[in-house]
Amino acid sequence: MDCFYEGENFLVIHPEECIDCGVCEPECPVDAIRPDTADDPDGKWLKVNTEYSKIWPNITHKGEAPADADDFRDEKGKFEKYFSPKPGQGS
Repeated sequence: MDCFYEGENFLVIHPEECIDCGVCEPECPVDAIRPDTADDPDGKWLKVNTEYSKIWPNITHKGEAPADADDFRDEKGKFEKYFSPKPGQGS
């Protein structure tokens, strides 16, 4: 899990550190982790993960989902509405 990096309200995975084992995919409470082969045609998510994993702090243990996570589970366009480029706390 050392390939995860934390923003203020978003996690990214460093694409070169990830070993593509897939263990994190079923652990994600909102089904947001996808292999890079399932990325948008423009490579949006690979770009986001690459850029922010270089500047955000590393996290090494699983945290708790936000208390209101279920309120946003099925909402569309969350990245465009809520994404913050600010770093998180790391661990």
